[in-house]
This record gives sequence, C-alpha cells and structure tokens, in this order.
Amino acid sequence: MKVLVTGSAGFIGSALSLRLLERGDTVIGVDNLNDYYDVRLKEARLARTQAHPAFKDQRVDIEDTGALNRVFAEQRPDRVVNLAAQAGVRYSIENPMAYVRTNLVGFANVLEACRHHGVEHLVYASSSSVYGANTEMPFSVHDNVDHPLSLYAASKKANELMAHTYSHLYQLPTTGLRFFTVYGPWGRPDMALFKFTRAILAGEKIPVFNYGKHRRDFTYIDDIVEGVIRVLDRVAEGNPQWSGAAPDAATSLAPYRLYNIGNNKPVELMEYIQVLEDCLGKKAEMELLPLQPGDVPDTYADVEDLARDTDYHPDTPVSEGIARFVQWYRAFYGV
Repeated sequence: MKVLVTGSAGFIGSALSLRLLERGDTVIGVDNLNDYYDVRLKEARLARTQAHPAFKDQRVDIEDTGALNRVFAEQRPDRVVNLAAQAGVRYSIENPMAYVRTNLVGFANVLEACRHHGVEHLVYASSSSVYGANTEMPFSVHDNVDHPLSLYAASKKANELMAHTYSHLYQLPTTGLRFFTVYGPWGRPDMALFKFTRAILAGEKIPVFNYGKHRRDFTYIDDIVEGVIRVLDRVAEGNPQWSGAAPDAATSLAPYRLYNIGNNKPVELMEYIQVLEDCLGKKAEMELLPLQPGDVPDTYADVEDLARDTDYHPDTPVSEGIARFVQWYRAFYGV
C-alpha cells in the first residue's frame, strides 16, 4: 500500500513508518519539524526512515490547507494515519491556541483531503485523556466521555466527533485510537520516562505528582505500532446493530470505530520509578507534589474490542521496556 503518515518525525510516527517500510509499503511522511521539543531528536528519527527508498519525505504543516492538498493530489495515498498533533496536557493549559490550530484546524484539513482524494481508510490518534473525570476502571470505549479535564483532551474528543461526521456524511472509513501512555526508545523528551532518566543521571530531583499515587497503563512503542498496523489493515465498517435509541459510543451505522490501545496492565508510578532506578543503577531524589491541573490519577485501558477485532495482545512488560529505553538513551546521548 501507499500510506501517508502525518507526524512522521514524531515518536510513534517514526516507529510506525519504519514498520510499514519493512513490510513493503510506500510511506509518505508528512511533518513540519516544529520546535515543541528538540528538533535534533526529530531529525535523528527521520534519518532512519529517509534511508529507505520507499519513504517520501514531505516537509508540510497540516495546518497549511493548500500544501497538504498538494501532497494528497501528487502522492495519492491509499490509506492515512494521522499522528500529527500538538501534544501534552500541561502545555495545553499554557498555550491553548496551539491545540486549536493543529488538533482542530489541522485535523479538519486531513479529513477534507481524505474525503476529496479517495482515501480508503483514515486511522487517527486520539488519547486516553478523553476519559477526563471518568473513574470507572478499566476505561471503556463504550463509556460516555463528555467531561475532559484539559483542552488537549477536549481537542482529541473533538477529533472523534469530526471523524464521525465525515464517516456519516461522506462514507469515509475512520478509526480513532485512544493511546495510553506510550514509552520506549526514541520517545518524547516531555514525557516522564525521558525527564526522569535525564534528571536521575544528572543527580537532580524528579517531580513526582499526586505524591506518587498515579497509576498508568504504560504501553511500549512496539506494542502500539503493532496495534496501529492491525487497525490500518482492517478498514472500519458500520455496525448494523447500532441504535440511536441506545447509542454505542464506539461504533456507528457509519464506517466509524474507536478503540483503546494500551497495555491493559496499569503500573504504580513508584514501581515504574523503581524499575528505572534499577536499570540506571542509581536512586532517584524525589520531590513529591500534588496532582497537577488537567491530570488524572489513574489510567487503565479496556482493550477487549481491539483484541477481538484484530487479535491485538501487547506483551512487553515494563521492566523490559524501560531497560530498552535506558539502553537507547545511553547510546544516543553518550551517557
């Protein structure tokens, strides 16, 4: 297939592009290499895919309607994976308009391009953040998610609503994936594992929010990519059993699906830090802090639907995933 991946220099986008290339697909990589975090890391990720002859690098911002449409018109992708987004819960409190521009306007541009250029299937990144104030565990895609706690979460919920509209009006097959705390080699510097590793090695204190009482469904990057590919290969279809009298949030009469993609095994933050300490061979100095605005205490993914429909079974334990990250971090930064 010819697959267009937005956010191709990002953490998940880069890993996904490599896997698609390895199995023989052509990948059109769309990224603007913005400076939300270290551009050198993005360039290093991109260098891995640029070495492949079937990778087509397109330096385009999804907010640029004309430029994005030109890429679609010239490249004619069969399927699209939209991973480009302004990420980060806390940053959305400081700079909300960045989320409006990329996550709302940019995603609308992607939907329009898919509609007008005959795309067979759009898979897009949502987030576990959409569960917001929900406390029933594990989080289910069939639950109502109308109480987001950050604009980032609200923008991802909006993406799901926008996608459904295009599936309904234009019969564009769309599948949204609610990612749960992705980690691993080549990860994002604004994520906890990256920050903790840097600080511990430098002998600095690490901020531990909610006094360490967080639980997170940490999901290793390889397991995430495997799930994305399985979903990409299974074009969304309508659910003939769907009823407006008792609407199911995860499906529709239109070709529309939502899935959680997580490890299905939440881990206490303190346990996560202890594994990291063991891998680094160094203890962390912790600054215990209260729960931050926009954060949720726990995440736990119900992945039953994804397992049933695609035979998805994540199998990387946190101990192994963190060890691989530390090995990569030491090699990449020469520590």
